[in-house]
Amino acid sequence: MKRIIIIGEGQTEQSFCKDVLQPHFSKSQIYLANPVIKKNSGGIVNWEALKYQIETHLLQDQKAFITTLIDYYGIHSHHDFPEWNEAQKIPDKTKRMCRLENAMKENLQFDLQDRFIPYIQLHEFEGLLFSEIEVFDNYFEWNEFKDYNYLVETIQLNPNPEMINDNSETAPSKRLARILKGYSSEKKNQKVLYGSLLAQEIGLTKIRAKCPRFNDWITKLESIDEIG
Repeated sequence: MKRIIIIGEGQTEQSFCKDVLQPHFSKSQIYLANPVIKKNSGGIVNWEALKYQIETHLLQDQKAFITTLIDYYGIHSHHDFPEWNEAQKIPDKTKRMCRLENAMKENLQFDLQDRFIPYIQLHEFEGLLFSEIEVFDNYFEWNEFKDYNYLVETIQLNPNPEMINDNSETAPSKRLARILKGYSSEKKNQKVLYGSLLAQEIGLTKIRAKCPRFNDWITKLESIDEIG
């Protein structure tokens, strides 16, 4: 069986991999493991620490492919990702992500690069949850909304949910906190619960249709070749 190790930021990503991605990949006989980033508290770490974890997985399991599920929103210059400053000069966000991902790959030990598929979620994992407004309508009672009009506005103005991010107050997780009474971006258990449930209700097919970078990533993972 083919194996992919998805290194994510925290429990929200873990639940998404387990509840949404694994059932899909199981159909193709691809097994997913989804450890979180070590030495973090639910966020990103500096590149050298993440690189060490990636290379360790690649060295320990020489038949597995490694990928990442990390948010661009949480990465900053002090994390020292390769070619960070050069990438920030690229106005097109899709091309900027490609520059960063290629730099991550090229920064690894050369003989390990072929089994590494870097992925940075633009801008934040929670953006994927804005792929289908009907899910909010069907899943939540009217009295569970704080600001339903803001939900409608967000989705109408962002046909590609990956592009949702104006600043630290309007990132996808911050918007969900403004929209839903029971959601708090500061409480990990709520982020995990809502993230997993909404993603399952929306379904991978609809998320892929709305989010092109995410779809490209899934397509790459689907096409890996078994080693050995």
